[in-house]
Amino acid sequence: MSDDDTQGPATPDRRGLFRNLAGGGLTALVAAAAAAVPALAEDEPAGSRPSAEGYSLGLAPTSDTPAGQDYERGHNRSVYAYAAQDGGLAREGFAGKRWGMLIDLRKCIGCQACTAACKFENNVPEGVFRTWVPDVELGTYPDTRRAFLPRLCNHCERPSCIEVCPAGATWQRRDGIVEIDYDLCWGCGACVNACPYDARFIDPVTRTANKCTFCSQRVDQGLLPACVETCVGGARQFGDLNDPNDPVTKQILTGVVQQLKPGTGNEPRVFYIGLTTELQNNPPGNPTLWSVEQTDAGRAEGDWSIAVSKEASHV
Repeated sequence: MSDDDTQGPATPDRRGLFRNLAGGGLTALVAAAAAAVPALAEDEPAGSRPSAEGYSLGLAPTSDTPAGQDYERGHNRSVYAYAAQDGGLAREGFAGKRWGMLIDLRKCIGCQACTAACKFENNVPEGVFRTWVPDVELGTYPDTRRAFLPRLCNHCERPSCIEVCPAGATWQRRDGIVEIDYDLCWGCGACVNACPYDARFIDPVTRTANKCTFCSQRVDQGLLPACVETCVGGARQFGDLNDPNDPVTKQILTGVVQQLKPGTGNEPRVFYIGLTTELQNNPPGNPTLWSVEQTDAGRAEGDWSIAVSKEASHV
């Protein structure tokens, strides 16, 4: 006689017993969780649930001023909604850091990979640029040579764009990044005109000022700016200028570097290696005229156009 015959039909096998116990326990857990959901909903105060209305990235924060900070009113919601619980990092930046960029012109090949990456990362409209690389000719024939000069916002130590903004829409974070509040900006163009580096423009879609932000949405997450990440020749480097051990800081302190228009007093924090004297104080300007941008943005042409056909009265 086998062991199976001696057990009889009323004695379950051990595997079946464990299966029954596990199934019953899981059913009990599911039932308990389902019963708890209505209770939590009843305890939740009315209006505290986030709503996706008006937000293009994720859900809205649970209140207008989470954690006691005037977050929403200080940022464009569609851009910063994802970081509503970041403790104010997107607005205030990193304490103790000072971000800067070093561009080695000896390595720049003018491929425009940085320009394209910036367009994709920051959703920059057609015809305007946050960063671009002018292709210029230096010297006079027959002694000429080709040069590239990557351009972007210099995130100056003393930004002239901030003090001229009548709406208070532009500010500088603790880590030096100059930002724009697109909800406050009305597109007057004062900051565009005040920037000595042609780094700002009027966005034809939003009709507000726009510019490079060092890809702060990436930097805040520990990533490099898109232009640095995609630079084919490794010409762009990004780092903390307050850290003496940072490779960028070491090169700036020990090597020969240049800045654009140092005489402005803005103290730019974008440094160059191999910047020629021809370009240092006379860099090629923005590829679009300010007056054209204003017209594209729907402004009255007579109010904004720059008189380029008339000679100066004293000539």
